[in-house]
Amino acid sequence: MAVDKVPMTLGGYERLTDEMKRLKSVERPAIIKAIAEARGHGDLSENAEYHAAREKQGFIEGRIRELDDRLARAEVIDGRLQGTDKVTFGSTVVAIDLDTDEKVSYRIVGEDEADVKARKISYKSPIARAFMGKKRGESVEVNAPKGIREFEIEDIKFEG
Repeated sequence: MAVDKVPMTLGGYERLTDEMKRLKSVERPAIIKAIAEARGHGDLSENAEYHAAREKQGFIEGRIRELDDRLARAEVIDGRLQGTDKVTFGSTVVAIDLDTDEKVSYRIVGEDEADVKARKISYKSPIARAFMGKKRGESVEVNAPKGIREFEIEDIKFEG
């Protein structure tokens, strides 16, 4: 069975790596210490601190496994190296919403990096899929939840 790669920008990879380091070097040792202290308080069956710490430990260990898997399958894509004038993974699209004349900007990133408030959208989203492969000046129709929206691509920026 082939292992599915997880595309992400360099920034996204670095954020996941930093989170992994923090979980392993700060959070894990702190929760182990908290469990040891809670054990010292006696009867574990009625020890809320112990049970809360064990629950948090389970969350931390689960997140470490998840990050380990993501990082192992990571395919870091640097938008600056795409060598194209088309919208690709990692590029930032500046477009005009032809219905409202509003200028919008979206950076196309991996699923772990998506943050709508920061205008970072997953490459799997309908908007990103509609923009992919298009060039400056092209019109794009997006089947959005509120119906069909039409955009004109004004600029494409390639970032690291």
